[in-house]
Amino acid sequence: MSEYQYYEFQAIDRPLSENDQEELRDISSRAQITSTSFVNEYNYGDFKGDPLKLVEKYFDAFLYVTNWGTHQLMLKIPRKLIDFDLVSQYCIGDSWTIYKKGDYLIFDFTSEIENYDWEEGEGYMSPLISLRSDLIRGDYRCLYLAWLFCAQMNEIEDDEEEPPVPANLGNLNASLESFADFIQLDKDLIQVAAENSIADQKSIQNDQQLKIWIGGLPNSEKDNIIFRMINDNDPHIGNVLLQRFRKVQLIKGVKNDEKTPRTVMKLRQKAEACTKEKKRHIAEQKANEKARKEKDAAAAREKYLNDLAGRENEIWKKVDSLVLTKKPREYDEAVRLLIDLKDLAKKNNLTSFFKSKLMVLREDHSRKSSFINRIDSADL
Repeated sequence: MSEYQYYEFQAIDRPLSENDQEELRDISSRAQITSTSFVNEYNYGDFKGDPLKLVEKYFDAFLYVTNWGTHQLMLKIPRKLIDFDLVSQYCIGDSWTIYKKGDYLIFDFTSEIENYDWEEGEGYMSPLISLRSDLIRGDYRCLYLAWLFCAQMNEIEDDEEEPPVPANLGNLNASLESFADFIQLDKDLIQVAAENSIADQKSIQNDQQLKIWIGGLPNSEKDNIIFRMINDNDPHIGNVLLQRFRKVQLIKGVKNDEKTPRTVMKLRQKAEACTKEKKRHIAEQKANEKARKEKDAAAAREKYLNDLAGRENEIWKKVDSLVLTKKPREYDEAVRLLIDLKDLAKKNNLTSFFKSKLMVLREDHSRKSSFINRIDSADL
């Protein structure tokens, strides 16, 4: 099997210029390059560029997938849109990193999993790309999941307490589900972690507070904001204001009710117990299903034998005629009928009679070794 590597870069806030595309073409002559993307696959050889440097200069997102189990995702976000002090609480462990690059932060998530089933990278980026806009809007659930993955991989001390648990962790959207799958995060660990997550607090009350805050801004500042929206074509003005609003709310003490943080050890132990309980429940369900099927089969067999009762002589004659054909398929049918006769005899306490009839049958066809072997294999 050849090595497989998949590289995909995406530009979101600013399209690639013709000069940018020419510079990228110098790095790879085989890549698919457009004004918003750079994609390349390798079955032999390696990529010559440095993904981190390329994200820093050209792109807003990067995806890397290999057939030996490496999954990597990078997201670049303007620093003014992220509360660095808050997000850095989640950055503990080796599997993810935050790079400060000028006016930007680059979030680098990497998963290395053993016993990995080979999957190609095409199609992964599409559901993951919206994590960037989630982060910009202040949804840090993916960062908590990344921290949780570090805990899963034993990269964090057992007595280390978890960072703030984001709201709505128990109701992951499609992008977060894809992210959890991408880094191969244990589902039971997510379920246990979500127990300390409150429901989403986006409500009419929050909207009213935002309206009140906007109404309190000076008119001159509002005029400036509107001018920038029209003149500067800045796609992030609304998110910058939302960051300011959140900080004001935190200063005023308007925040989620916090629950007691749990240690890494407690999270892992409870997740292991949850996994064990699920396996026990599945095993119990399988056992119950097996018992039900066996009961149904026994009832069906009982009905079948009842229908055969009184026809024993007819069946013995049919067995004899089937054996006389000297055909393997008919031999098999004859043995099936003999099993029916044996079960009927047992049901009616006539086992001795069956054995005597079978002995006569064996003697009559003793030269048909293939048939005799079938009788012996059926343990008649």
